[in-house]
Amino acid sequence: MTIKIGDQLPGATLTESVGNDDAKNCPMPPMPVDIAALAAGKKIVIFGLPGAFTPTCSAQHVPGYLKHLDALKAKGVAEVVCMSVNDGFVMGAWAQSQKTDGKIRMLGDGSGAFTKAMGLEFDLTAKGMGVRCQRFSLLVDNGVVKQVNVEGVGPANCSFAENMLAQLG
Repeated sequence: MTIKIGDQLPGATLTESVGNDDAKNCPMPPMPVDIAALAAGKKIVIFGLPGAFTPTCSAQHVPGYLKHLDALKAKGVAEVVCMSVNDGFVMGAWAQSQKTDGKIRMLGDGSGAFTKAMGLEFDLTAKGMGVRCQRFSLLVDNGVVKQVNVEGVGPANCSFAENMLAQLG
């Protein structure tokens, strides 16, 4: 069953790798992030996508949230989280390439457990990617889902930053 407005965000541990010891090396080892603790007591936006370094995700989805980050924060969003069924190392390297450090939290759902708990898994095995995450966005306030936008169910680009801004009023 797909997550819906009014649902409590499912508990899960994602991974995050921030910074590196120098610009020539990989990101630092991923650290666990309890998504329920991250969402507690504040308004956050979570957007998910099929994969790090994929064309639309890298050229439009993440850059759009970077571009509109200040506007989202002005509407009361405390944090913006990007997640994908990738490991924390990959998400950390992608964060470096997208220049999101300190702006958007790039979290890995390596096993897809969080994605499955939300009912947002997407089988791309035929394309060599395995089970991934659908492109989506959520507005979460103190752990409760207030908005759900899932590509393929809603209009095209409904999970992009511009739509989330419009939903925030």
